[in-house]
Formats: sequence, structure tokens, C-alpha cells
Amino acid sequence: MSQIPKNVADFLAAQGLEALEFEPGSTPTAETAAGRIGVPVGQIAKSMLFKGKDGKYRLVLAAGDRRIDSSLLKKAAGCKHRMATHEETFAVTGFRPGGVCPFGLTGSGVEILLDVSLDEYETIYPAAGTDATGVPMSPARLVEVTGGVRVRVAKTQ
Repeated sequence: MSQIPKNVADFLAAQGLEALEFEPGSTPTAETAAGRIGVPVGQIAKSMLFKGKDGKYRLVLAAGDRRIDSSLLKKAAGCKHRMATHEETFAVTGFRPGGVCPFGLTGSGVEILLDVSLDEYETIYPAAGTDATGVPMSPARLVEVTGGVRVRVAKTQ
């Protein structure tokens, strides 16, 4: 039986996308997800929720082998940010850290920022609402289905 939240499953089905599913709790980090799928860590589109000084939440997706640069995030979004707490993340997105995804957030008020580091790969794998899922898609398709804004907020390697 699928562990994917209904709103995410419905969203993916409407977009013609399908998630890979693994044992619950088996891929909570970009490193474990990459190992499980058999791809480089950078292909895992890790999702991190930030809260801006302006009170707005922003979900940042970046290549799994990159770190977010706070000064670049400030420049892209216009204000300083802090990482959202576990409690805030669940309250705002409905997803727990490790499974936060950009799907099914319509109407949440969360701005989706997609780092250009994702463009280095033909196929990327954002989560599908659990820590044991990945949705294979191109970076361009991710922009298309989420309405996310492309930004440069990750540190270069």
C-alpha cells in the first residue's frame, strides 16, 4: 500500500508522474536516497523550508550535494531567512523533514525556489511527501509542474 499522501498522489497522477517508493524510513537523506536509487547524490532534489524575516515561507530545492548559501538566498528573496523548525515544516507543508516535497502545496502560500544546481542533471528526484520516495523528472518539468522560480542560492562546489 502506498505511503504517499493523497494530495501528492492526486497531483502526480494529474501531471502524469509516478513516484518510486521504498521501505518507510529508508531514504531520509540525499545520500541514502541516492544510494537506494543508484544515482549520484546531486540528482536527489533535496527540499528545505526557510522562513524569511518578511514572515513568508520559502521551499528551496537544490541538488543533494549542495549547501544553501544564506547570502544568496537573501539576495534572491529580498530578506534574511532561517531554517524552519520541524514543527513549522510540518504545520506549513503537511510533510515531515526528509519527505518535504513541492507537490500539493497549492494554496499554502509557500514560495517554491528551484536552485540552478538541479539543471546539471537530466533526471532529478524530488521526494513525494515521505522519506521513502523519489519522483524521476527533468528539472524543466519540475519548474513546469510546481511553478517554482529558478534561482541561484546554493554554494558552488
